[in-house]
Amino acid sequence: MDKKLILKALGRYPLGTFADLIYRNAILYPETEAFIWDSEKITFHRFNQKVNALVHGLRALGFQKGAIIGILSWNRIEYPEVFGAAMKGGFILAHFSPRLKPEELRHLIDDSQAAALFFAPEFQEGVEAVRRQSIKTQFFISFGRSAGGTIAYRDLLEGHPVEEPDAAVGKDDPLVIFYTSGTTGIPRGAVYSHSQKMQNTQVKALDLGLQFGDRHLVVLPMFHIGGDSHVWPFFLMGGCNVIMPRASFDPVETLKTISAEQITDLHIVPTQLISLLNLPDIEKYDLRPLKRIWYAASPMPVEVLKRGLSVFGPIFFQGYGQTESGPHTTVLTMAAHRAALASEEGMRVLESCGQPCIGVQIRIVDDAGNDLLPGRIGEIIVKSERIMSSYWRKPEDTQKAVKDGWLQTGDLGYYDERGFIYIADRKNDMIVTGGENVYPKEVEEVLYRHPAVAEAAVIGIPDAYWVERVHGVVVLKRDATATGEEIMEFCREQMAAYKVPKSVEFADTLPKSPQGKILKRELRKKF
Repeated sequence: MDKKLILKALGRYPLGTFADLIYRNAILYPETEAFIWDSEKITFHRFNQKVNALVHGLRALGFQKGAIIGILSWNRIEYPEVFGAAMKGGFILAHFSPRLKPEELRHLIDDSQAAALFFAPEFQEGVEAVRRQSIKTQFFISFGRSAGGTIAYRDLLEGHPVEEPDAAVGKDDPLVIFYTSGTTGIPRGAVYSHSQKMQNTQVKALDLGLQFGDRHLVVLPMFHIGGDSHVWPFFLMGGCNVIMPRASFDPVETLKTISAEQITDLHIVPTQLISLLNLPDIEKYDLRPLKRIWYAASPMPVEVLKRGLSVFGPIFFQGYGQTESGPHTTVLTMAAHRAALASEEGMRVLESCGQPCIGVQIRIVDDAGNDLLPGRIGEIIVKSERIMSSYWRKPEDTQKAVKDGWLQTGDLGYYDERGFIYIADRKNDMIVTGGENVYPKEVEEVLYRHPAVAEAAVIGIPDAYWVERVHGVVVLKRDATATGEEIMEFCREQMAAYKVPKSVEFADTLPKSPQGKILKRELRKKF
C-alpha cells in the first residue's frame, strides 16, 4: 500500500462488508489494540495480517468463495481471527456450541456442510468422534498442536503471505450461520449476509453511544449470536475487546479485570449479574472505568435489576432479540433506566424490554394476524432489513418463520401507550436458563429413554439464580423405581449440561386436554 494514497487505499473493498471494516481499521488505527486474550495482545494492523494469512492458507487447501468453515471453541484470540478470514475470504462461518455432546455436534456439522472445522485443543477427543462419522468435513484445524490427522492452526498461518487477498466479497454475500438449537432431529441455522450483520453492528454501536477507545470485556460466548453481536460494534468504532480467558463466568476475575484493563463496557445475562451482586465485598473493587452494562438473553427480574442499579449506578441497557432477528430488536436505554428511578410509577418500565430499535418495526398480533391495542397480549412479530436471510437449507421452515417480511418470534407480549414492549410468555414453551435456550421436547425425548419413565413433561420454573430452571415432571412405569438424581444423571450422560433438568418431581398422572395433549400450563400453576 502506498502510504501517500491512504484515502484511495481505503476504497479497496466494497462498502457494507466486514472486509472493508477490517482493512479500514488496519490503516487508520494500526497500533491500537483490537483484541486481548490473557497475555496476548493484537493490534488492528496485526489482526488484518493474521486474517490475510489465514485466507491464503485456506485457499492453499482449495477453499473458494462460498465455502463453509465451522468453529468449535470457547472464547479465545483465534476466534475473531477465524471469523475475520470468513469476512475477507468470502467464506461462510458456522458457529458450534462446545456444550453439545458429540452426537449433537455431528448433526449440526453435517447440516452445515462445513468443509473445515476449527477447534480448541480441549475438544480433541470429541472432534475425533465426529471425524469418524462426519460426511462432509475434510479438514480439522486445531488451535493447539497437530495430532491424529489434524492441522495445527499455527502451521496454517505460517508460510502464507500477509498481503491483501484478491477476493470479490459483496455486501449481500452470506457470511455467517448461527444455530438456534442443538436438537439432533431438526437443527436450524440462521443465515446472515455482510449487510445484515453490518447494519446490526452499526445500530448497536449507535444505541450504546460507543466511542474510539472504549473497552469491552467479553464474557459471553462468541458462538452465540448475542455474545458475537456485542464484539463487532467495538471493533467498528476502533475499540478493544478484552476476552476473558476461561469458559465459565468468574465474578471475581470479572471485577478484577474491569479495574486492571480499564473496562468501559460489560455484556451479561441476568444470572451473571446475580453472581456479581452476591459477592460480599463487591465494594472493594474499582468499578469507576465502567460506563455501560448491557443485559439480555433472558428476562431480568426487576428486584435483581434494582439491586444492580444501586450497586453499579444507572449505567444499564437492555436488549431483546432472537437468533433469527439480528438479534438487535429492542433497546431499553440508559436514559430509560434513569428515568425509571425517578418515581415508583416509572419503575414499571424496568419490566419492559424497551422500545423498537432504529430500523425495526414491531407489531403485537392475535392468531389471525390482527394488530392488538396496548395492554393486550399477542405474538410479537418483527420486521427489519437485518433479520436473518433464511434458515440454512430449510426453505419450508423459513417460510413459516418469516411471513410477508415479518419474523414470527413465537414470543407473547404486549406494549404500552409509549411503545415499550413487555414479554409475557413464550408461545413455543422454550426455556431460557442462564441465558441458554432449552427446548423441552429435546429433554423429554431423553427422559422417555429412561427404562423407568412412562410419561414426562419438561417446563421452566422460576429460579433465584438461573431466572428459569429446567424442571422435569415424571410418571414412572408400574412397579418401576427411580430417584430424581438417577434420572438427572441419566440425562447428563446424553446431553449438554445446561439442558439437564435441575430438579425432577414425580406424579401419578399428567394433566391432559381432551385430545390427550399434556397441559403444561397446569403444571406451571403451582410455581
